[in-house]
Amino acid sequence: MSAFVTVRVKGDPQKLESFAGENPDRMQGILEQAKQNGLIAHRFYGSDSGEIMAVDEWPDAESFQRFFDGARDQIQPLLAEVGATEEPHPTFWRKLETQDDYGREI
Repeated sequence: MSAFVTVRVKGDPQKLESFAGENPDRMQGILEQAKQNGLIAHRFYGSDSGEIMAVDEWPDAESFQRFFDGARDQIQPLLAEVGATEEPHPTFWRKLETQDDYGREI
């Protein structure tokens, strides 16, 4: 079963959208590196309270960690550009069998 990973960081979601629009090659470079390490799915989300969260699906936690460690030199400058005020905090999640799944698979 795959692993879901959330990575949260304080930062400006609008700056991330602007950065991505102005630097599509940098964003795609990180994405390609993630895909080479097994990334299944990825999305960014932002809150009005100044937080950015990536939600990823990976084959396992080790695949994510291998990517994250290998791409740190590309990720850190991106975080600085969007005003990140702390280190990112990855959290690994597993699906619970609760018999009440509904809607599309996420």
